[in-house]
Amino acid sequence: MVYAAGRAATGSQGHKALAAFGVRRSGRRHPLVAAAMVLPLAALLVVAFGGWEAVVVQASSVAGILGR
Repeated sequence: MVYAAGRAATGSQGHKALAAFGVRRSGRRHPLVAAAMVLPLAALLVVAFGGWEAVVVQASSVAGILGR
């Protein structure tokens, strides 16, 4: 029981640290905002690691399964 109380106190400290910098958590993000945050990083990783060919192969495989 003491361990659980220690974890709860640690979690609340993170919220206090965010509040000190003026960051407030206000529920869930809109999906378009989340996509706008993730897509630039995804594009960078595709370019950096040469993953574009893998994306094309997977897309063509899915298109073949769907019959297009």
